[in-house]
Amino acid sequence: MLLKMIAGLSGPLFNLKPGDEYEFGDDEAARLIDAGFATEATGSGASPTAAKRKAKADVVSTEGHDPAS
Repeated sequence: MLLKMIAGLSGPLFNLKPGDEYEFGDDEAARLIDAGFATEATGSGASPTAAKRKAKADVVSTEGHDPAS
């Protein structure tokens, strides 16, 4: 379910601020709405793919990492 955030929310795969829209599973969406963190998003005028923010891949940079140490 596409939600519009009322409060900020961070997790390992996302960092949302008030006003951001994000696609959550139905159970998690219901919990966030009941807790007052989000509302169900209504058509914001943006394209459906732009409105649904996708999580970035869980990637850790290897820059500056010396495996020999």
